[in-house]
Amino acid sequence: MTPLLLIPGMMCDARMWGGLDSKLGIPVLHQLPTGADTMQDLAARVLAKAPPHFALAGLSMGGIVAMEILRQAPDRVARLALLDTNPRAELPEVQARREQQINRAMAGDLEGVMRDDMKPHYLANSPHKPEILSVCMEMALSLGPQVFARQSRALRDRPDQQATLSNFKGPALVLMGAEDKLCPLDRHKLMHELMPQSRLCIIPGAAHLPPLEQPDATLRALGDWLS
Repeated sequence: MTPLLLIPGMMCDARMWGGLDSKLGIPVLHQLPTGADTMQDLAARVLAKAPPHFALAGLSMGGIVAMEILRQAPDRVARLALLDTNPRAELPEVQARREQQINRAMAGDLEGVMRDDMKPHYLANSPHKPEILSVCMEMALSLGPQVFARQSRALRDRPDQQATLSNFKGPALVLMGAEDKLCPLDRHKLMHELMPQSRLCIIPGAAHLPPLEQPDATLRALGDWLS
């Protein structure tokens, strides 16, 4: 059985997937994109530990790493799921904010950066929002400022991956929370157009983190993709 490799978003760990890995009925491997400051090196590190052939799913930064994995080793990726992510290079105005955020985090204010700059854009309004935001903060603080700096630089300098996606012909899922402001609908429509064999799935009642906000709907979509 082909295993599934899951890559979480920026400053997240396996908790970001909300335990859905135990409900998919296949072997699941988790890889954190933490050990380098370029997308190319992050992907190479994942590939060095990955099995020869695998299904691949990534959310947000994890999706960007997944696209670089696909670029480097297309013959090893059996199927691809991209959640709340972006195939384009980073916009200059976003790049310009990165260094200030890195400096704050490295000066001891990672919690403030997450609270002020990151978390307000993550979630749709729901009764579970405070609980999910608490998990997000716990994940970020457990990874620490060095990981924040490396991931920020990797995101800032990432390449455009539209050609990578257009070359992929395997089973594909493009999924997003309907209220995602960080990676809006136009990015997901673009990925769906680049991979016309893909299914575009929009999850109501979720923003940037559907596995935590709407776990049942996310699980159904991933199950359909895997089957």
